Amino acid sequence: MTAPGGPSASRARRPGPQYGKGMATLDDVARLAAELPEVTVGERHGHRTWFAGGKAFAWDRPFSKADVRRFGDQVPPDGTILAVRVEDLGEKEAVLAANPDAFFTIPHFDGYSAVLIQLGKVSARALRDAVTDGWLACAPPALAAKHVR
Repeated sequence: MTAPGGPSASRARRPGPQYGKGMATLDDVARLAAELPEVTVGERHGHRTWFAGGKAFAWDRPFSKADVRRFGDQVPPDGTILAVRVEDLGEKEAVLAANPDAFFTIPHFDGYSAVLIQLGKVSARALRDAVTDGWLACAPPALAAKHVR
């Protein structure tokens, strides 16, 4: 896998989501997820969640009261936050380094292979890459292999 926005020889590039240069929304995420094979949509903890092979690969992730307290004197990122799975912790570090303006993590995600994305700041290409890579991290291997051909 590649860091969002980075080069990828394993998949063809298509035009970005319909939001263009505007702010991304969960509906944009839904459109991107719908382009991927065998995605199901459900709710987990009361929030919209996208699944591949029964595993959540992207989900709406507002901050809990505990999350907000952990920010202390810092102001938490605003707007809609999307959580997306990554392949492993090494990939997580690469993704965070590749797009620090929109991608971040919080202590609750320490040791967990997922990143948070501030939809109001993410580029169309980085969002598409993150959703696709999240799907690849969770999809059954045979299905993922067919997708990247």
